[in-house]
Amino acid sequence: MTVHSKVGAGEQKRRTKTSSRAAFIDRRRKTLRALVLVPVMRETGHGRPALPAEESLEEATGLARAIDLDIAHSGIVRISRLRPATFFGPGKVEELRALVEAEQAGLVIVDHPLTPVQQRNLERTWKAKILDRTGLILEIFGARARTKEGRLQVELAHLLYQRSRLVRSWTHLERQRGGYGFLGGPGETQIEADRRIIGERIDAIRRDLAAVRRTRTLHRESRRRTPFPIVALAGYTNAGKSSLFNALTSAEVITEDQVFATLDPTMRRLKLPFGTAILSDTVGFISDLPTTLVAAFRATLEEVSHADLILHVRDIAAAASQQQKKDVESVLASLGVDTQAHDSKIIEVWNKVDLLSDDQREALEAKAARQDRLPVLISAATAEGLDDLKAAINDRLSQGHVIRTFTLQACEGALVNWLYEHGDIQCREDDPSGAITLQARLAQADLQKFEHMMAKRAANGASTHY
Repeated sequence: MTVHSKVGAGEQKRRTKTSSRAAFIDRRRKTLRALVLVPVMRETGHGRPALPAEESLEEATGLARAIDLDIAHSGIVRISRLRPATFFGPGKVEELRALVEAEQAGLVIVDHPLTPVQQRNLERTWKAKILDRTGLILEIFGARARTKEGRLQVELAHLLYQRSRLVRSWTHLERQRGGYGFLGGPGETQIEADRRIIGERIDAIRRDLAAVRRTRTLHRESRRRTPFPIVALAGYTNAGKSSLFNALTSAEVITEDQVFATLDPTMRRLKLPFGTAILSDTVGFISDLPTTLVAAFRATLEEVSHADLILHVRDIAAAASQQQKKDVESVLASLGVDTQAHDSKIIEVWNKVDLLSDDQREALEAKAARQDRLPVLISAATAEGLDDLKAAINDRLSQGHVIRTFTLQACEGALVNWLYEHGDIQCREDDPSGAITLQARLAQADLQKFEHMMAKRAANGASTHY
């Protein structure tokens, strides 16, 4: 009894200390002054290959604001070539060091992947914390995750990223600990111990996520046994997916004008002319999405690949809309979705048309008319075009399905149950005589099965009308 009370007190003390430290870090992060730097190669005229320099700067600034940083300065840094030790050249490093001191910045965000050595050397020179693009996105995901699954996925991505940082990065990790016994060798180095601890935690999280994945698979199979098709929303972050989700389903998913406002998948019923569908809102994509995040969120992203229909929501008012489309299609392709097939299960939804001028709107409509697969122009904010979108979803989902009316007898409960399990019941009428009239939407294959069952029943003398 005493032991339990001591353990409980120690645990309570540890939790109090942890929560106090977390609150301190949170307060510090909100008041931390930061610089946002976007490297641009002089020869090519742009930074990262995905976006032009100005678009990269705007996106990087938006990422920094997503975790409530006080941005003291943001700008494009032109460099001739990448330096293995410091990324920037010696002169540029000194110039930026003076800027860091003048702005009293405690954090510098470099919108480009940095090696552990580059990060360490820049931190030593600038006397400030350095975050590269991958680290910044991981910080945002860590702040946004709410569910247990989301937190596990983010922690896994963080650990995979940290493990890559344990390569000749910190000198204090070169110390060695003694071995066991009196005649033991030098023992394992601190870096080896840290790598082992991280590896053990990664294995534990992967086991937990494997259980989550099995549960999600069971849920998916359970939904497959129902007649409701799945419609998934996919798109670049801040394209308006959650706003569209709310507009279509009257849900209350968080919608903010910032990147990665929502991470955890949400599902709601979607009423359509032909019946009911399930609408799924998923995490947004971004250019140069860290591979660790794609791997960690694969269980969640699989909801998109297993959907019957995908709505690719695009911010058509964004200058980089075309490049964003390529980034999204790249991630979808990595999940096994064929985005180029003629019979692709993707409908492009061009959102935010309310932000366009009349001339831009006319040019956009002319461009849409030239597309092989006609997109749907909407505004989730003003509800413009939502009826057209529902009609497009209805047409795509109703392909290969037929609506039939059946009249069954009260003694044929097994057949009634079969229709409920394999079809979408549009309406039902129960006659006082005991006859049951059902109007059901069925796939062609299920209709053939049911007709075969009816033929066997008729051969045995049963009477069924349809």
